[in-house]
Amino acid sequence: MPDYEDALNQYAALRKAIEAGQVKSAYALGFGGIIEAVSKMAFGNKLGVKLTATTDLTAKHYGWIVVEVENANGLPFRSTALGEVTAEPVFECGGEKISLEEALAAWQNTLEGVFPTRSTASASSIKAVEPMRFTDIYQCKHKAAKPHVFIPAFPGTNCEYDSARAFNRAGAESEIIVFRNQNGQQIRESVDAYVNTIKRSQIVMIPGGFSAGDEPEGSAKFITSVFRNQRIADAVMELLNKRDGLMLGICNGFQALVKLGLVPYGEIRPQAADAPTLTFNTIGRHQSKMAYTRITSNLSPWLRKAELGGVYTIPISHGEGRFVAPQEWLDRLFKNGQVATQYCGFDGMPTMDEEFNMNGSYMAIEGITSPDGRVLGKMGHSERRSKGSAMNIYGNDDQQIFESGVEYFK
Repeated sequence: MPDYEDALNQYAALRKAIEAGQVKSAYALGFGGIIEAVSKMAFGNKLGVKLTATTDLTAKHYGWIVVEVENANGLPFRSTALGEVTAEPVFECGGEKISLEEALAAWQNTLEGVFPTRSTASASSIKAVEPMRFTDIYQCKHKAAKPHVFIPAFPGTNCEYDSARAFNRAGAESEIIVFRNQNGQQIRESVDAYVNTIKRSQIVMIPGGFSAGDEPEGSAKFITSVFRNQRIADAVMELLNKRDGLMLGICNGFQALVKLGLVPYGEIRPQAADAPTLTFNTIGRHQSKMAYTRITSNLSPWLRKAELGGVYTIPISHGEGRFVAPQEWLDRLFKNGQVATQYCGFDGMPTMDEEFNMNGSYMAIEGITSPDGRVLGKMGHSERRSKGSAMNIYGNDDQQIFESGVEYFK
């Protein structure tokens, strides 16, 4: 039987080492054992590995964690050396060598015919649009020393705590209120609570997740129904029109903003037949990976601290993130500077390649704004960053969206 007390002590020591910066990356062993963990760690950044361990590399050592450290001396936890990371993209073990590309192809292609990683959609090229710089960015007249952020939570949303932490780190005060809907009385009480909270808030942030399970026929229906309540809609428009308020929607929240009309119109209105919308990914299923996104416009106060044209590495996790719109709308959004962010490749250029534009969004659009930029909707989870997350992912992951939103009211 495992010695649970010892295991907890080892995990606590590992956490301290991670927080101290001794651990560069880590992977918890699964059914494939050490070889699975090391392979996937190498695939991520295309680095090689020279294994020297004599232990069974395929054994199911559940509970073990493979860590990458610069110096193995003085580690606060028990460890066994497995090998070393190499710059050459090659796997080496027991005198045998396999190129990383060969190993990666074998891993990815085995079930490609059964469970494809790419859709049949063609990767058509798109014309790159120069980032748009605005000097006349909307200024707040109703200042607040510590903005209050209202974060509504609905059945199925799951990013409210990450969102609250991101705003609190930036200097705001966040409040999460769950919309209760088990009976009529709870619904009426929830509407009252939402209206009253919006009236004393400077920011409304709709978090990500899968409201009402995204079923049937599309996402964000539950959120949209709630915000179309006349009292709540009036409170939102009063916040935007009379108190210089801001709104942010990420993932499921972006879907809600689009279907409410808050982006791209800047107001809650019925959805027109030709309006931009979000639909199923071209692959036909959920995608979860890191995406590279480029700041295409600085129109929005939410992006005032981001680098125009800068590339940021953001996690995405959605099944309906494909932005689609008629050509007339696409032209209008770019002309007005309402296209805030685009999916891009390593070179920072927007692309339709599914490796980078994993949902197949038209013109690689990842986020758009209202005409004045104060309402921002985007698919990438900018709130999912913390001191110990994605440490082995290259690239800048901090768009400073939440800091920009708070600074807007200063």
